[in-house]
Amino acid sequence: MDYIKWIRSKVGTEMIILNFAGAIVLNEEGQILLQRRRDKNAWGFPGGAMELGESAEETAIREVKEETGVTILVEKLIGVYTKYFDKYANGDQAQTISFFYQGRISDGELISSNEESIEVQFFDPNEVPDLFNQQHTDAFNDFRAQRVAVSR
Repeated sequence: MDYIKWIRSKVGTEMIILNFAGAIVLNEEGQILLQRRRDKNAWGFPGGAMELGESAEETAIREVKEETGVTILVEKLIGVYTKYFDKYANGDQAQTISFFYQGRISDGELISSNEESIEVQFFDPNEVPDLFNQQHTDAFNDFRAQRVAVSR
């Protein structure tokens, strides 16, 4: 079941709380994996919405695989980012709660693109482009400062 479509069928575009999870994925050279997202045509960390019955960690692993082609091992929780709001192009409104993990690749090969990703690419941490929203920017800043278990 697509939880977001189901809940939206009940409440329309009204403000709801949505939970997301993603990962800052590092390769052996210490570069960071980013996805240029189709929905925003902008760079961000791979991740997406939780489905009913999933943990945040399971969501991050599933979403990274769907969006990049690689399977990750989660190493640690960077933080939980809760006081953020978004309005989508279709009028939907949400307070978005995102769990960000640090992970490393355990299997798979990077895709070039798919229905969710225009492209995926590794970046040097000092050359990461502007990220598509404040949650991703805050998680990246916490990662760079080596903070863990942040709650914002």
